[in-house]
Amino acid sequence: MARDRTALNSLLRDIRAGRTHTVMLVFPDMQGRWMGKRVTGRYFAETVAGQGAHACAYLLTVDMEMDPAPGYELTSWDKGYQDFLMSPDVSTARQLSWSPGTALVVCDLTDDAGRPIEVSPRYILKKQLDGAAVKGYCVKMASELEFYLFRETYESAQKKAYHGLEHFGSYIEDYHILQGAKAEFIIGDIRNHMERSGIAVETSKGEWGPGQHEINLGYAGALEMADRHTVYKHGAKEIAISKGVSLTFMAKYDSKLAGSSCHIHASLWDKAGRKALFAQGGKPGKNFRYFLGGLMSLAREFSFFFAPTVNSYKRYQASTFAPTRIAWAGDNRTCGFRIVGEGESLRIENRIPGADANPYLAFAATIGAGLYGIANSIEPPPELKGNAYAAARVQPVPHTLHEAIALLEKSKPALEIFGEKVLRHYVHAARAEQAAFDKAVTCWERERNFERI
Repeated sequence: MARDRTALNSLLRDIRAGRTHTVMLVFPDMQGRWMGKRVTGRYFAETVAGQGAHACAYLLTVDMEMDPAPGYELTSWDKGYQDFLMSPDVSTARQLSWSPGTALVVCDLTDDAGRPIEVSPRYILKKQLDGAAVKGYCVKMASELEFYLFRETYESAQKKAYHGLEHFGSYIEDYHILQGAKAEFIIGDIRNHMERSGIAVETSKGEWGPGQHEINLGYAGALEMADRHTVYKHGAKEIAISKGVSLTFMAKYDSKLAGSSCHIHASLWDKAGRKALFAQGGKPGKNFRYFLGGLMSLAREFSFFFAPTVNSYKRYQASTFAPTRIAWAGDNRTCGFRIVGEGESLRIENRIPGADANPYLAFAATIGAGLYGIANSIEPPPELKGNAYAAARVQPVPHTLHEAIALLEKSKPALEIFGEKVLRHYVHAARAEQAAFDKAVTCWERERNFERI
């Protein structure tokens, strides 16, 4: 509460002094995008800070195109698409240095009676963290996001139907300092603006595709990390727009090029967040083993939370640095789970999520699966030696969204961890995404069949 009061007082001082004229009230939707409102500083100080603001509940029932899909229990045409309340979490207030005079405040969602909206992604993550705290744990996480950068505006890319776009880089630039220098006026701005906006950045580098980049954020508590991840993802696009360029976080932008991942690093600490619990006597201990065992045992059933779109599953191709098998090893980038660090820095890197993952849901699935492993003393399989792509006897990641839906729908651990209401909501969301694709006629179909069939 003291932190909340300090953050609120600081924001109110900035508003009164004229340093902040706009407050962005935001919350993550099912796709992990910021939704919300921009309000004047004066109105925030006089009203919103104490009362919150309303938004339409349909925002947790829409697809990527903002079409309200039927069949959700939360709201519908029959229920009138009622409002819910955006309640500011003032501890999240931060100034956005790339948008002078603008502060961002993340909100939690409640109904008119003050009850949380159970299917909202941020609440789903908070519930998993509350469960971890009851068991005496704190979870710290970090995410690595990859993206492709283009010498196109979003509007010019759209006019070209996203074909024949000019990459901001003409060759693979993995760790390539010279090629990275060409985009430094953009990538450097993203790094520096994030730092000035309270989001710790560790490194940036070229990736394994022309114009592909990765920016690594410093680790933090899981909720703070999810907020930072989403601010960064949104801010990177705004900064790109200001430079007359564009970038995409699609998991697989081009079938011929490397996909873009969201590697999630996770470690378990005591409730106060001071003592790391993965290592015992300098070696991985039982908490580490069981957490990893839970992650691996539920990786297929929880794959929708790591790979939420039809496109997500096209990233899983052998010999592309994207995982295809539910395997683990020490420093081995062919496996779905890579073990890195030692002592306090010992952590599990989940390489299965793509850059299109909603961090709140992906983090919640990671925590839920890991704690399920601890609760049930699930040992991981033996460490894989060699090339996981060639390990034919090791379970594969799901090949399609269809497969992921069937796995999630039948998952008893998912029902236990997330609850019936959340499970039904996101199974329905997954089906709506698949149904939209099943009706689409793609460029591939036209190019393959137009003349020759």
